[in-house]
Amino acid sequence: MVEYGNGVSHGAGQVGGGHAAGQSVDVGASIGQWVTSSAHTISTMPPAALLAGVVIIVVGLLILKRAF
Repeated sequence: MVEYGNGVSHGAGQVGGGHAAGQSVDVGASIGQWVTSSAHTISTMPPAALLAGVVIIVVGLLILKRAF
């Protein structure tokens, strides 16, 4: 951490997850960021990777259907 300009005094506040004591986590904002990030990742994927992802999801669902 020191080589990037962050010493112990800067890192100590982020060791516990980046939230200072007494601060609440905004779950709605976290979910919104997750959806936005996921949509961006999917929109930038090449078509072959999208097709592979769809095939993997369908095969996984078929396996779950047979297992239960």
